[in-house]
Amino acid sequence: MDVITCIKTRRSIRQFTAQEVSEETIKELVQVSSFAPSWKNTQTTRYIAITDPKTKSLLAEQCCAEHNQGIINSAPVLVATTIVDKRSGYERDGSYSTIREDNWQAFDNGIATQTFCLAAHDKGLGTVIMGLYDINKAEEILNIPEGQMLMALIAVGYPDQEPAAPKRKTVEDLLTFR
Repeated sequence: MDVITCIKTRRSIRQFTAQEVSEETIKELVQVSSFAPSWKNTQTTRYIAITDPKTKSLLAEQCCAEHNQGIINSAPVLVATTIVDKRSGYERDGSYSTIREDNWQAFDNGIATQTFCLAAHDKGLGTVIMGLYDINKAEEILNIPEGQMLMALIAVGYPDQEPAAPKRKTVEDLLTFR
């Protein structure tokens, strides 16, 4: 699939078939995602693939609102993205590089996360990025290493739905020339 088609046809998928997603496929998605640009090529995004039903259930029940619980429990894989803290947007002495302070960390993780989701779509997989959850409790359950921060949870699996494209704003709404 060409990149424009991939971007235009990717949808957030919230219902999955029971078909397993292989470890090799997840490794390939992470390898492709490693090509996402990052601040000074710091490549701070890390990935945790969660396939254990007990761990997924624990995350769903203890960390998520009801609407995300079913998504997590039905997805064959839940991928947690983390960042190595205090690298993206920072100088070597630990000071911020710009007035945006530590916002570059989330920016870089967003680029890597979207790259992961587009690569998954190209492989016939569906994804949905979830950000509404108890981050502190999820970090505890996943035993996130010191010096890293949990950023997003991505449900991954073979789609059991084909959602229509949501309405998009026009170019005139989005673009200004000066």
